Amino acid sequence: MFKQHKIIFSAAILYTVLILYFILFGFGRIHHVENTSGYTFLLLPDGFFELPSPSDLLHPTLMDLVTIGNIAAFIPFGIAVPLLYRIKFTRFIVWFILSIFLIETVQALTYLGSFDVNDVIQNSFGAIIGFGTYRLGIHAKNGWRRIAAMGFSAIVLLLGVWGICGGIDRVFTKVQGPFTALNELGDSAGNPVKETKPYRFTVGGQDIEPQFNVYSAEGKEKAVYTYKLNKKEFYFYLQYGIPDQSDFKGNISVSVDGQQILFNSEKYQAHAPAIFKWYFEQVNELTITVEGNEKVWDIGYRGMKYFWN
Repeated sequence: MFKQHKIIFSAAILYTVLILYFILFGFGRIHHVENTSGYTFLLLPDGFFELPSPSDLLHPTLMDLVTIGNIAAFIPFGIAVPLLYRIKFTRFIVWFILSIFLIETVQALTYLGSFDVNDVIQNSFGAIIGFGTYRLGIHAKNGWRRIAAMGFSAIVLLLGVWGICGGIDRVFTKVQGPFTALNELGDSAGNPVKETKPYRFTVGGQDIEPQFNVYSAEGKEKAVYTYKLNKKEFYFYLQYGIPDQSDFKGNISVSVDGQQILFNSEKYQAHAPAIFKWYFEQVNELTITVEGNEKVWDIGYRGMKYFWN
């Protein structure tokens, strides 16, 4: 028993040293120190429930691997510590979180990384899975059965945390709602906007067939469309271009609450349709100005909402 305890203790020490090396010095952290000018403390959790989906793992990105690694790499600590010392879960997780806080602080103060509370949470998930693995597998009768039981328990608990996190992420993450065409709203005076019915035309040799609306100067030098939106948190969309078989002359301007967010004239436009997309936290008044032969189409927005709204 003493020999087994010694082997586990030695393996735990070596694994801890390896983890500390990757946390403090791995991934070229030393080379980034010279380019760091200040401390970075990320104290608010953001997206720590956004674990990669099974489909994401078919073509994983670096961040997918980092997220999974932040959890999986700390599972062994939840197994090794209670194997070495009799310790209750509450005491274990408190000491573990304090240790991760200390390591994250050292990272930030030495410019070897940042203090990221997301890492603290994800690392703690791993330790919790490990402790649960220990409790479920320790009652097996012999060594090989115990190893198999712990391995199976680790996989089940990891999948369970994965599923729970995915559910929580879905509940608390806003998604884009259905598209609302701008012409469905009244203008600033509450009157319906006329002459925005979609029709086909060609821009840069491409056949354009708008689905919702078309805005233009309609033979005048300039047309101004103003809307009182009073909307919060949405994505705004439009497409624009100067049609073929017309003088390549015109421009578009979009202003929000008196601040211009888009201006493009024939001087800067290519002979091809362009797409404009912008995220707004809040908009009271939206103004679109179209001059010359410019065409603007499929103008609208998608409000951000929770799936249960």
